[in-house]
Amino acid sequence: MRLRPDIRFCTTADGAKLAVGLYGNGPPLVRAGTWLTHVEYDATSPLSAHWCEELAKRHRYIAYDSRGCGLSDRQVDDLSLDVFVADLEAVVDGLGLERFPLFGLSMGAPVAVAYAAKHPERVSRLVLHGGFHRSYLAAKTSDPRVIEEADVLLKSARHGWGSGSPALRQVFVAKFMGNATEAQREAFDERQRVSSTAEVAEKYLRAMFAFDVKDLAPRVSCPTIAFHSRGDQLIFFDQGRKLAALIPGARFVPLDSMNHVPFREEPAWEVLVAALRAFLDEDASTGAPSPAKELTPRQLDVLRGVARGLSDKEIASELSLSPRTVEMHVSHVLAALECANRAQAVRKAAALGLLD
Repeated sequence: MRLRPDIRFCTTADGAKLAVGLYGNGPPLVRAGTWLTHVEYDATSPLSAHWCEELAKRHRYIAYDSRGCGLSDRQVDDLSLDVFVADLEAVVDGLGLERFPLFGLSMGAPVAVAYAAKHPERVSRLVLHGGFHRSYLAAKTSDPRVIEEADVLLKSARHGWGSGSPALRQVFVAKFMGNATEAQREAFDERQRVSSTAEVAEKYLRAMFAFDVKDLAPRVSCPTIAFHSRGDQLIFFDQGRKLAALIPGARFVPLDSMNHVPFREEPAWEVLVAALRAFLDEDASTGAPSPAKELTPRQLDVLRGVARGLSDKEIASELSLSPRTVEMHVSHVLAALECANRAQAVRKAAALGLLD
């Protein structure tokens, strides 16, 4: 059966609209915003469908398009690490999430690290893949060859983004995919076209090249696992290793792949899935009881009535209960979900998949 996202929108502190895709049911798992995303296509693209399917099997997988990408507002001004962290805050606060594992992929890895360092009480576990602690232009004394390479990427985005031109493929496709089929290369071209404009792509690169979480990574206090492909040409293997080494107690898992992100058909994907499941299962075994298990079928019925905007009297009439009994059920729901009001409870219940 085809996996389809439940698409919602949230508003950031500065008024930007972000598209949020929710997949599957269960406890929440949040992916920090990254580059080249589109919540409407992520579950069907050969570049990302396997990620959506795997992460939605045991969780309510929550992903969103960063500003400028996908279905989110395309108009962007200056971008920075602080802006991306604030957008992540807006998404999880809008869904009423209190504590959750956080996944950072590629550019999203330093964003996830910065959020985990800032909000240690919110992140139960941290999953990183293809990450880095310091980018091209963040160091005070960058190697001239590094600056030249960054400039080539910027020019390629500015002049050929989404065009499918051979010149662009030689730069970006070679960086993202060291071993890919023609169909996967064509999917990458399509992802460029639908995810952002050339102007936004260049802004993303400039922002990403300034990322630096070297001082933030040691402040991460939650259990962490970091994956990185040995043959990654976009973010070199050594960068991922250095990021993991900065995080106290982090486990580093090398993957035998030539691609920035392993494809479903690669043995590296099986290695990643096995390690990831074991890591997230530890969170489930040591964490608090699931709110879904604490709510009775009748309380879930009442919660769904609240989500539909019904009053206590209307819910009571529909379920053949007294208004007082409905009120008591609502109080229990608020306590179980650790929410202060009904609106927050509905948002959190939706994120947990309790309203399906």
